[in-house]
Amino acid sequence: MGLDIQLDGAEISIIKAIGIGGGDIDGITLIDRCDDLEPNELVDTLRGLIDQGYVDADSTAFYSTDEMEDMQFRVNSGYAKDLKDALDTKPKGKKSKRVRRE
Repeated sequence: MGLDIQLDGAEISIIKAIGIGGGDIDGITLIDRCDDLEPNELVDTLRGLIDQGYVDADSTAFYSTDEMEDMQFRVNSGYAKDLKDALDTKPKGKKSKRVRRE
């Protein structure tokens, strides 16, 4: 049973920019991919994702986008499936409990 993760718009943008596939992304690329976010919002949201354990980074001690540039970020593989489910916006239908008897 997975977690019911609720993400806001900025968190969704960052998770999508990093990618769920398990690869690392450098800070410069992440900043470029999240150009719709203000620098302070990007830093605050990313630090929140790291604090919750959803994102892993080389260091948690960064306070500006300049300090992020030399860092590597990745989605925590332990939360990858749950985050993927949280990003899926399709309504989930209920599984039928009806059984066909022969």
